[in-house]
Amino acid sequence: MFQTIYIVDAFTHTLFSGNPAAVLVLPQWPSEEWMQNIAKENNLSETAFVVQEKNQYRIRWFTPFVEVDLCGHATLAATYVLKNHYGETREQFDFVSKSGILPVSIEENLIYLNFPTYPEFKESQTINSNLLESILGKSPLEIWEGKDTIFLYSSPSDLDVLNPDFQKLNKLPTNRGYIALSINESGNGAPDYEFRFFGPGLGIPEDPATGSAHCSIAPFVDVRLGKKTYRSRQKSKRGADFYIQCLGDRVSIGGSAVLYLRGEVAKPKD
Repeated sequence: MFQTIYIVDAFTHTLFSGNPAAVLVLPQWPSEEWMQNIAKENNLSETAFVVQEKNQYRIRWFTPFVEVDLCGHATLAATYVLKNHYGETREQFDFVSKSGILPVSIEENLIYLNFPTYPEFKESQTINSNLLESILGKSPLEIWEGKDTIFLYSSPSDLDVLNPDFQKLNKLPTNRGYIALSINESGNGAPDYEFRFFGPGLGIPEDPATGSAHCSIAPFVDVRLGKKTYRSRQKSKRGADFYIQCLGDRVSIGGSAVLYLRGEVAKPKD
């Protein structure tokens, strides 16, 4: 017996950009061992597993190494698959997850994820900025610690020159990942902020498109710009675009998706 698997490029309008996520919509939950093995075999940053429970869907996300509590691009990919391949006709519905209820909505060609924010940050007292030249390739202006550790730079071009030593980076304190961030305060029509996301402790040295990073970045940026609505760009090699709205203790993360592959994997034995 086989189970259909989809691979979707998320947070992009264009194939072979954004972040690829695998999605499996299952009739019931298999073992965690099987899900972890599937994620490891896929070797994508995340594989999403979805099971319908009454009027909602429960979702779980696995990297090749661990299960994670929250993932943006794989949730967007799962929404795309449910709408386009499993007959979901609603424009709004919920995912149940380890991070609580995650509402999603579909407006024209964009999918919006409603995620919790991680607004608590403090200036780092533990990371020596002088060490970051050798670890990242360029020292940041500021270092902030919260759910993610943020390295703040003065311009997007600073992000381009970063070449992290992931073994050394993984030794720096963080509760999840590391974000290299540049905020655009000029209002010149460019994205309001641009960033890169590194997650070596999660088995993801650099993520191509990280929706959940906005749970940290959006409140961090909003304190400085106060616009509430933002356009952002992830400066990975594949690139990704996001449409962000700050909603108090929640953040709306919008993007589009493109199907790359539909196939079959062997189902676990009962």
